[in-house]
Amino acid sequence: MKQEQQKQNVKKGNPLTGFLVGLLIVLFFNGLIVPLFSNKEIVMTDYGSFIAKVDSGTVEKVMIKNNQIYFTAIDGNKDIQTYQTGETNDPQLVNRLLNAKSPNEGGKILFTQVVPEENSPILNFLLMWILPGLLFYMFWRFASKNIQSKLGAGGNFMSFGTKGAKIYADSDIKTTFADVAGQDEAKETLKEIVDFLHNPKKYAEIGASLPKGALLVGPPGTGKTLIARAVAGEAKVPFFAISGSEFVQMFVGMGAAKVRELFKQANEKAPCIIFIDEIDAIGKKRDNMVGGNDEREQTLNQLLTEMDGFDGRKGVVILAATNRPESLDAALLRPGRFDRRIQMELPDLEGRKAILSVHLQKVRHDDVDLDIVARSSAGSSGAELANIVNEAALRAVRMGRNCVSTDDLEESVETVIAGAQRKGKVVSRHERKIVAYHEIGHALVAAMQSHSAPVHKITIIPRTSGALGYTMQVDSGEQLLMSKEDLFNRIATLTGGRTAEELVFQTVTTGASNDIEQATKLARAMVTRFGMSEKYDMMGLETLNNAYLGSDTSLVCSADTAADIDREVLQLIKKAHEKARKIIEENMEILHAASTYLLDKETITGEEFMRIVEDAKKVC
Repeated sequence: MKQEQQKQNVKKGNPLTGFLVGLLIVLFFNGLIVPLFSNKEIVMTDYGSFIAKVDSGTVEKVMIKNNQIYFTAIDGNKDIQTYQTGETNDPQLVNRLLNAKSPNEGGKILFTQVVPEENSPILNFLLMWILPGLLFYMFWRFASKNIQSKLGAGGNFMSFGTKGAKIYADSDIKTTFADVAGQDEAKETLKEIVDFLHNPKKYAEIGASLPKGALLVGPPGTGKTLIARAVAGEAKVPFFAISGSEFVQMFVGMGAAKVRELFKQANEKAPCIIFIDEIDAIGKKRDNMVGGNDEREQTLNQLLTEMDGFDGRKGVVILAATNRPESLDAALLRPGRFDRRIQMELPDLEGRKAILSVHLQKVRHDDVDLDIVARSSAGSSGAELANIVNEAALRAVRMGRNCVSTDDLEESVETVIAGAQRKGKVVSRHERKIVAYHEIGHALVAAMQSHSAPVHKITIIPRTSGALGYTMQVDSGEQLLMSKEDLFNRIATLTGGRTAEELVFQTVTTGASNDIEQATKLARAMVTRFGMSEKYDMMGLETLNNAYLGSDTSLVCSADTAADIDREVLQLIKKAHEKARKIIEENMEILHAASTYLLDKETITGEEFMRIVEDAKKVC
């Protein structure tokens, strides 16, 4: 078939190629292209050399054409050479040529001037207007055919179809619910949709219809796209995947056309699943402001219309994902469009273990302590846990081993959180000593408090994130609620590093900048959002925006109250700072002993630190 098609293409020929060849022929015969073949090499020279050769009597022939002078002269080897120079406004040139001598038989220079012929008005009209128009038409026709062939559309040039939507057949989706871990509640909710696609009669008998849409909401990396593919893989139906940003086009109406075409094809291939990733790109709230985004709003209106128009009994399910649900239009979220909202939260302790187990199946590993790795990676998403396993595998290869161990996973957790080690970074002895006392200050305050997570690791090895050292605390279990004492002790722990610097070196450094930031953030949240201030009791003074993207906050109070909040936060931090100072002053021997040990080892475990603490207590 391909050979026959190529033969047909050869017979038909390319109209653009034929047109260009014809244009080249016309230009050639009109003298616009210099002949490509010449028996004699033409030497470029200047006008002064030409006059000198005329005066010396070596010039035979002269021809003036198109403001250029071509002449032949006899060189020193008695050979005839052709020269070219530019014509200048020399009124004496003709008289000079008439009076000059020449090696010709008559002793005179043969010279002539070629007068250029002017094209006829019809030819000028063709060259200036008709040919450019034909050239543009042929180029447009050639480009439109190429674009249509790439789009796979059989209509006219402005047919956009479902360009950008990736359509997967039921056999192409290999992902199942077994590949999704740590999201048991979401899987249970979506299994009902899968069962409906498999057994629609069971639900039709009772009069139930398939939910038209399910909105997946959660932080980035929690597996929203993965679980959507798993639904299609379990249901064994075609899967339409497209990003919300691909609907937004430059011209008004194009995005709406893509929505219509997408739902048209989905209805033809029903039962199927449509997945719209980052739906907030087209589903943002509409407003009454003049000069809004007409293209986005028309696309949203078309999406709302299509969701109302199709029959849920055909088996067309719309899954959409977003991490900004608060920005979506209310009309999009109402029942009948997106009937279900499925929360994809960060995994808990057991969820992290399950996710690590899934990803560890892809790499060769020894007996890994999943409990300690899962506890040290608290707050990590599924994507981050996958990255941790991959970093552990890469570290094992760098270390010359063929299996991933628990140490590899623990180091990869620190790499993801704080960056890779910078062992080559030069840190002076005095600064290393300050860093050691700073980190032991954190650990000492944490160890001497009852409502505080135990110390897991202390290091003074610099990291690529800019940290010169850090102290890692790991809770023994999953802590869902934080009491006022827990938060206050955490603030005191954060101030312990600066406090140790003040007591030992009688100075402060910039090393506590991150501690100050976190302590201030916690103290402000206690006052404004958690109702842990005696003065403001349970009054809400701050709202949380973009809960899944950075958790920005904004105050909802007067300027006077905001200033008073600052004073409350300051008093809370000062109180925690005083507590840390008191703890360290009472345990200076432990501070010195542990800091000396850390300077020697660079990295110590929580067990080693607590052994130093217990030995010091026995001595006392």
